This record gives sequence, C-alpha cells and structure tokens, in this order.
Amino acid sequence: MPAHHPVGHWVHESAEAALPARRLSELVEQAVRCTTDCCGASSMVAEPGAERPAAVTHPDLTGLVAVQLRCGDGPIPAALERGEPVDSADLLHDERWPQYRAMALDSGVRSSVTLPFRRSGLTVTLSLYSFRPGALEDVAHGPVHALGDFAAGCLVRDRSYRAALTELDHLGTALRSRPVVDQACGIVMHVLGCDADAAFGVLRRISQGTNRKLSDVAAGVVNRRGRGLERDLAALLN
Repeated sequence: MPAHHPVGHWVHESAEAALPARRLSELVEQAVRCTTDCCGASSMVAEPGAERPAAVTHPDLTGLVAVQLRCGDGPIPAALERGEPVDSADLLHDERWPQYRAMALDSGVRSSVTLPFRRSGLTVTLSLYSFRPGALEDVAHGPVHALGDFAAGCLVRDRSYRAALTELDHLGTALRSRPVVDQACGIVMHVLGCDADAAFGVLRRISQGTNRKLSDVAAGVVNRRGRGLERDLAALLN
C-alpha cells in the first residue's frame, strides 16, 4: 500500500500539528516495511487538551481510525485506556467493536494490533493491519515496538522544543515592551506621587480590568503623558 497519507478528518491543519504528523508518517511507513504480512498501519498522538495528529499508510485506513474515535469503541480507544497492546487475531470471529469490525472486514482486514507508547503525558498509538488472520501475533515483541518507542521519545522532545521556542518568543515580547512600561510607570508616579511598585500595580489593574495587554495600556498612558487620567489613576491606587 502507498505511504505518507496524513489523516485530515479529525486534525486541523496547523503548524502545531505539522511536525507530529510528519513523524507519524515516517513511523507507519517503517512499521509496515519491517512487519511480515502487514497490509497497512496507522498512528496517532493523544494528549489532554491538544489536537490529535495522525497518519495512515493507505486512505482506506482513515475510516477505520475515524470510526473508533467517533464511537469511542475499538482497539485504539482500548489501548489508550489500558496502556497495553490490544489485538484481534481474527476479526471475522471477534465479537468486540461491531462498527470497527464491520468496516475492517469490508476493507478486507482480518487481523489488527494496536500498540500504545506513553511518554510524559503523551500517548502514541501504532496500529498494524493484515489481510490474514493470526498474522500479527508477535508484533508487540518485534522491531515495531522499538520504532514506536523511539517515535514517542522524538515527539516528546519536539514538544519540549516548541514550548522553549514559545517561551523565548514571549520573553522577547516582554523585553521589547519593557521601556514603554517603565515610561508609563514614571508618568503614573509623577501624577499620583506614588512609588514604582504602586504605579505598576495601577497599570496592571487597568490591564486586567479592560482585558488589554499591559504594553498597550502603558503606551496609552505615555501617549497622553498622563493628562486627563489623574482621577481614573487615583481611583486605582488603593
């Protein structure tokens, strides 16, 4: 089956999801290559409050993943809940997951196994499919396990790297806005005859009360040089 099909039904296109999706595409392609009698694979990242980027090696598998997420029933939800491999040696005779089974059998899939890899609040699921019953019984102990484990570690490092970049961006924004905040504090100190801490507290209360950035509030005070703000500023001093 052809590889490199990112799943789009439940993933919103964003920079945040782009890198994980590429990692998962590489994972599913390599997993199929190193597994005998495997006709395709799917993989997904799950973490609380975040998008769920995913990838499949064949478009037909998109529906198999989507039906499980939609109904909350199938090997992927079961693996996410238990934190251990979930397999079906022969879906033709398996009585679990009726919607998933029906779609899998309609696609010719007779057996599947889903492996979960948990790291730092993140879970990567890797599902393999076969046209033959009983073909994937030893997958959990083979090279696919090492591939999934490595991919989960990479995704955790990618997440940490993105968080560090975001923090640096916020720090840069704060440093760029510092001069205007200092100017505004000086004006408030002059107008109200207060110290620097009290002046900063006034600006912060205005920011919170108006749902505006502190730097925007400070710029407004600087632009007006404090003129016409005496009464309003004094009311926020205490």
